[in-house]
Amino acid sequence: MKTKAALTAFAALALALPAQAEFELSERYTDNDGDLIADIPEDSSQWIDPETLIFAYTPVEDPAVYAEVWAGFLEHMAEVTGKKVQFFPVQSNAAQIEAMRAGRLHVAGFNTGSNPLAVACAGFRPFAMMAAEDGSFGYEMEIITYPDSGIGKVEDLKGQTLAFTSETSNSGFKAPSAILMAEFAMSAGEDFEAVFSGAHDNSILGVANKDYIAASIANSVKGRMIDREVVSEDQLVTIYQSQTFPTTGYGTVYNLAPELQEKIRDAFFGYDWEGTKLAEEFGRNGEDQFIEITFKDDWSVIRTIDEANGVVYDCN
Repeated sequence: MKTKAALTAFAALALALPAQAEFELSERYTDNDGDLIADIPEDSSQWIDPETLIFAYTPVEDPAVYAEVWAGFLEHMAEVTGKKVQFFPVQSNAAQIEAMRAGRLHVAGFNTGSNPLAVACAGFRPFAMMAAEDGSFGYEMEIITYPDSGIGKVEDLKGQTLAFTSETSNSGFKAPSAILMAEFAMSAGEDFEAVFSGAHDNSILGVANKDYIAASIANSVKGRMIDREVVSEDQLVTIYQSQTFPTTGYGTVYNLAPELQEKIRDAFFGYDWEGTKLAEEFGRNGEDQFIEITFKDDWSVIRTIDEANGVVYDCN
């Protein structure tokens, strides 16, 4: 994992591509302080204060695995907020964003690539991210294949099929698309065929089982799957590793009552990880705390990648 300073270097990739999109919030939201996230409504009649808080973790892997992983933390959040807290097992990034936009999701961890869309279209206010004890954080995008596939370097993907995860994923689509064009002058549909697996674990298992000849994935997910012995290291070969990116961002929907939003922040930053399921699972990546982040600063590299890919934040 790397420090925040390392993230800015990746923005240079975008110089090779024309900027076609500019980040802006949906007309549903205001941003009077210029921090690029939706303001909490000034009119208290627009605040919501639900009896049960709904929490969802980004669907990078099987949601059933993470219901148990997050159970202890959600009990802690319930104690701090005085609310019931329920885990919501979403099946896709799009479903997670729509649930928050529709008022059915109050607290969430959105993956790296879907964070800007959640902020722009669903009123997501990210404030936290997992990190190591020394404050370092992040993961890398890897392009992987299997031994003896005939793919030894990125250029060997020409004429082959590359598995992405979903169009809202940073490491599963956005970053590799920008990298392949900027560094290798390769694009989907022209130099290789693109397919979508739906999730990082699907892509990793697909390569390990030789269903996909290659895939772009988050190596944090790969590491956890190897540690859980879902796949083994000798089933996978890495042919490309990217710069370090910020990982899942955690936050609230914009119109929760301000006092409740503060209590939720307290739940994140006051959580004792020692001996918990959260520490057991995410400690595989060296993560053992929540640190404070800002969308404006920490997601600037991701917005740059979106610009390079011509992403449009269409909230209709």
